[in-house]
Amino acid sequence: MAEEVKTLDEPGRPTLYRTTASDGYRWHYRRYASPGDPVARVIFLHGIQSHGGWYPRSCSQIAEVGYEVFFLERRGCGLNTEKRGDFPSFRRCLDDVAEFVRNLPTDRPRLMGAISWGGKLGVGFQYRHPGLVDGLALLCPGFFPKVRPGLFKRLWIGRCALRAPTRLFPIPLNDPALFTESEHWREFLRKDPLALHEATARMLFQSNSLDIYLRRAKRWVKIPTLLLLAEHDRIIDNAKTRQYVDKFPGPKEVIDYPGAHHTLEFEPEGHPFVKDLLAWMAKVRP
Repeated sequence: MAEEVKTLDEPGRPTLYRTTASDGYRWHYRRYASPGDPVARVIFLHGIQSHGGWYPRSCSQIAEVGYEVFFLERRGCGLNTEKRGDFPSFRRCLDDVAEFVRNLPTDRPRLMGAISWGGKLGVGFQYRHPGLVDGLALLCPGFFPKVRPGLFKRLWIGRCALRAPTRLFPIPLNDPALFTESEHWREFLRKDPLALHEATARMLFQSNSLDIYLRRAKRWVKIPTLLLLAEHDRIIDNAKTRQYVDKFPGPKEVIDYPGAHHTLEFEPEGHPFVKDLLAWMAKVRP
């Protein structure tokens, strides 16, 4: 059962909840209530460094027009301080999401929004837990990163994953300029106390294992999919991402944003990505 913690002083004033996974881990999520009965429910998954506190602007805008929005914080990230920067396996992360989604009512469509590294979980979810959501929106998904540790460092991480799995390594995304051109948001990232800057060898090794898993998972994405790409993304390879998503058997829609950078949330006020998300979600709803 979920436990209400408090109302957050963020755009949309979401309610923070704490819930417990089947293995006993306690983790948090934000809920943005719709004005009346929701037309659908949206479950968001965040990137490797980020957390729900990066995305209240878009979540509140989506909720305002009738959606019930849930932003899940992955174990070891954001407000989840226990075993920070760690998780036992990527399958456990997928199961955390599945346990949450299965507890949602089934009277309305359920849509998933997967951001950056969370896009890997969004696609893997369709393979491990098919049929639980009705549509998948991928926002600059991190299938093919441009920024990654060098070969020697990757070999060292793999060795530590076996012998010292909780040893911490820097996440190679600690330059705020990778995420946005906005100086305001770069300063926000510099001062963010909840951003994840280090991860355990186990977590990084599992992320690599998830990449291998996704080679099979792409054949299971049979639901409608929206792919949003930023022209000046310095974190992911857009061309390889397009080619990968093109192999999904389900219906696909791709939107490119000229001049945009990796974190669409940090684009100037009025950027069309939320409007485009809403237009796609309206089409997906049965």
